[in-house]
Amino acid sequence: MTTLPDRPNTALLVIDVQNGVVASAHERDKVIANIATLVDRARAEQVPVVWVQHNDDDLPRDTELWQLVPELVRRGPEPLVHKSYGDSFEGTDLEARLAELGVGRLIVAGAQTDQCIRSTIHGAFARGYDVTLVGDAHTTEDLSAYGAPGPDAVIAHTNLYWRYQSAPGRQAGTVDTAEVSLTA
Repeated sequence: MTTLPDRPNTALLVIDVQNGVVASAHERDKVIANIATLVDRARAEQVPVVWVQHNDDDLPRDTELWQLVPELVRRGPEPLVHKSYGDSFEGTDLEARLAELGVGRLIVAGAQTDQCIRSTIHGAFARGYDVTLVGDAHTTEDLSAYGAPGPDAVIAHTNLYWRYQSAPGRQAGTVDTAEVSLTA
């Protein structure tokens, strides 16, 4: 039901699952296993997998910290978007790549929940996309030393409010990996 005309397709958007981003992430291995399941399903169902990789002063491009985690391997033809801002659309070619693929619906997984995931799901929704957040396939690190709630609370709250997100002509929601429909 996207508001983007002639964009009936779905893509799996995998955000910032990089060594330096998820090294101390909450339930890292479980989340990466869920993302791997989603990637395998998307490939089997011929749904595009779009990878996003962040870089900044703390995550320099082409370093070991910047690399995708070894458990997830991008295939050559799968789009790779490089970003320097929280929202994966800002200052990138993500919109153009999704338009080329006819994508109006995104299934979102990755890291970090309270930063790049949150910014991207809101950015996509505001741009007219239908956006499904995979509730057990995103994570964050513990930022409670800075006044944030614990990571389990951040993840639970994000899943809760995204489940009820709404706007004219668009759909949002939160589902777990086992419930994801890639062709709906």
